Amino acid sequence: MRNRLKVLRAERDWSQAALAEELGVSRQTVNSLETGKYDPSLPLAFKVASVFGLSIEEIFEPDPE
Repeated sequence: MRNRLKVLRAERDWSQAALAEELGVSRQTVNSLETGKYDPSLPLAFKVASVFGLSIEEIFEPDPE
């Protein structure tokens, strides 16, 4: 799954640690999400969308295969 997390975070000048704190997860989880090593659970995806004020579809999209 691809996502725009790194871009959205950079636009707000947030560190991975700051975003992790907002989401209630570890910095390593944010890093894994950004690099595509980990796909978020549905509750986490909703939380990410809420933090950025966007829909899940505006942040996450499936890999084209």
